[in-house]
Amino acid sequence: MLRRRSQFFVFLDNALSVKAEDEGAGEREECALTPFEEYLQTLLQIKMTSSDQFDNLEKHTQWGIEFVEKYTKFVKERSEIEISYAKQIRNLSKKYQPKKNSKEEEESRYTFCRAFLTTLNELNDYAGQHEVIAENLTSQIIAELTRYLQELKTERKSHFHDGRKAQQHIESSWKQLESSKRRFERDCKEADRAQQYFEKMDADINVTKADVEKARQQAQMRHQMASDSKSDYSAYLQKFNHEQNEHYYTIIPNIFQKLQDMEERRIERIGVCMKTFADVDRQVLPIVEKCLDGMITAAEAIEPKTDSKQVVESYKSGFEPPGNVEFEDYSQAMKRTVSETSLSNSREGKEKPAGKSKGKLWPFIKNKNKGSGPEDFSHLPPEQRRKKLQGKIDELNKDIQKEMDQRDALTKMKDVYIKNPQMGDPASVDPRLTEIGQNIEKLQSEVQKFEVWLAEVEERMPSKSDTNRRSGFFDTQNNTAVSNNCAQNRESPDGSYTEEQNSETQVKATPNPTSTAPDIDDEFDDDVLPTIGTCKALYPFEGHNEGTIAVAEGELLYVIEEDKGDGWTRVRRNEDEEGYVPTSYVEVFLETNAKGAMTYI
Repeated sequence: MLRRRSQFFVFLDNALSVKAEDEGAGEREECALTPFEEYLQTLLQIKMTSSDQFDNLEKHTQWGIEFVEKYTKFVKERSEIEISYAKQIRNLSKKYQPKKNSKEEEESRYTFCRAFLTTLNELNDYAGQHEVIAENLTSQIIAELTRYLQELKTERKSHFHDGRKAQQHIESSWKQLESSKRRFERDCKEADRAQQYFEKMDADINVTKADVEKARQQAQMRHQMASDSKSDYSAYLQKFNHEQNEHYYTIIPNIFQKLQDMEERRIERIGVCMKTFADVDRQVLPIVEKCLDGMITAAEAIEPKTDSKQVVESYKSGFEPPGNVEFEDYSQAMKRTVSETSLSNSREGKEKPAGKSKGKLWPFIKNKNKGSGPEDFSHLPPEQRRKKLQGKIDELNKDIQKEMDQRDALTKMKDVYIKNPQMGDPASVDPRLTEIGQNIEKLQSEVQKFEVWLAEVEERMPSKSDTNRRSGFFDTQNNTAVSNNCAQNRESPDGSYTEEQNSETQVKATPNPTSTAPDIDDEFDDDVLPTIGTCKALYPFEGHNEGTIAVAEGELLYVIEEDKGDGWTRVRRNEDEEGYVPTSYVEVFLETNAKGAMTYI
């Protein structure tokens, strides 16, 4: 390593060179160092040792800082991996989430589909926990270590600056001591020469008295200068010894102790971060376990029998099973007699070729009507047709209820406008009321039409004639032939299902008077509306108009019907007192499970 050469090194080199010249001259083969040279050599060794320790400590502390930076980089990359993993898991969960279409809605009826949806939701929560890990790693480790690194570098720089400053100070003191020592040495030599010259002049009889006096004064002056130099050298020596003792026994040990404390704190901080690194994962384990438990619970909730029943219920046709096929003896065609109970006769034999006398069995009939089919769903099997008709009736009833709600709201608004003309023109509501009335009449006629078709399907359902079928279905061959012919007639010329049966074999069930379509008016009887939330009155409302209710500012009420776009909210004070209030007059808090829950202010 390079070190700045000082006067101390120059003086030592001169002393050693003089020693080498003496040994080369052969004056003495082996000579011990003088006490002064030994002192210089010992001082140089101490000085070099101190400098080497600072160099070693500087390298070690710099390596410690680099290790902290490396560990910070490691944690940062781990955090980035967690974020990337969470993002991929979320994208995977989103990719396989069911789409908003009818097919996915039908699939949601099956327990295994619901279990898969639950798994996707739990997987999404599982990804969120990895995001929590990344966030905690960033906030608890990366940010802390980044801040600590700045403090560590500043502290390290301060300690080594103090060490260099102390080293420079001791070197400066050494230079002053060396300078005073050389001056003392020079003055001593000059005084010795002046004394010798004076003694020589005093012994010479040819020298005048004035020259002798002058030489004596010169010798005295040199002795005085040497005495002064000796005093200065002694003072500098005591000062240097004191500063050197303080340097090596107080200042440098304190600096080394501070560096040691700094290093221990650095190692302790690394240990704390490594523990936090593991604790961050441990903190999310309970939630991760809940996510996994949710997946397991969803998997255990799968019910194969229930799903299979759903399939049976979805595709149940309602057809009566076909009967046994009648044996036709073509070997005695001329003598063959026609059974009295058989539907086959000679006329039919002439009309239908022999190759086409057998119809397809109903389980294997394919529906050639692709697409939506006719409006009455006559292309579907009886059971499926009944379900479609019932579903259509339910949809129409919901539409009628919506239209009636809008009509009621507009009627109340019109009444308010009539009683308070400043709030609006009553005539402006009439066109909309007329339109809604027409829509209700149209929807009610549609409901009646579908109810008629539904009644026809329910009359023809096989379940209505189970008793007749069980009593004679397997009794005789003739009855079997009849059932077979009925099954053959279930296929229309285009391959679609029909409900037409032969009049000779069809047993028509008497319509049940109680199974007729329910009266539409009964569908919309006023029931006690459930509470869907609460509200607080922001302003007082007198409620003089019919259908409204008076409220005081700050009063709490129950919400039983939210605003449907007409500006009024239906509230209830108690079981007997309810009515409408302006939506802008109250602050509504709907329950979280209420449909369309939101807050109006």
